[in-house]
Amino acid sequence: MKTIDTIQIGDSASFTKTVTESDIALYAGISGDFNPAHIDAESAKEGMFGQRIAHGMLSAGFISNVLGNQLPGPGTIYMGQELRFVKPVFIGDTVTATVTVKEKIPEKNRLKLDTVVTNQRGEAVITGAATVMPPRA
Repeated sequence: MKTIDTIQIGDSASFTKTVTESDIALYAGISGDFNPAHIDAESAKEGMFGQRIAHGMLSAGFISNVLGNQLPGPGTIYMGQELRFVKPVFIGDTVTATVTVKEKIPEKNRLKLDTVVTNQRGEAVITGAATVMPPRA
C-alpha cells in the first residue's frame, strides 16, 4: 500500500487506452450527455473538428483510474481536480493519463498532483492538477 510516507515528489504513474465507439456510446448512456458532437456523425461533420469527438470527461476519467488503482492506489479519496481541455480526442485515439506527485502535505494527509492526458502523438489533450487523500498506513 502506498501512503504519504512512501510516496515521493516526482513519483508518477500512467494508464493508456484506445478510445472506441463503444466507449463513447456507453459514456453517453451513463452520463446522459448526447451532444451531437459526440454521437451524431453527420452533425459533427459540420462542427469545428469535422468529425465526432470523445466526451472530455471520458478522457478525464482515465486520471481517476490512475489515482484509484496505481498512485496513490486503492483507498485513495479524490478531493479535487482542475482541468483544461486543450485538444480533442477522436475515436481511435490512444490516450495516456499520467499523474505526477508535485507536493506532499503530510499534516493533512494530502497530495497535490500534476495531471495530463496525452494522445498517441504525445500531444497534451487535457492538463490539470488534482488533490487527493492517500490511504493511511
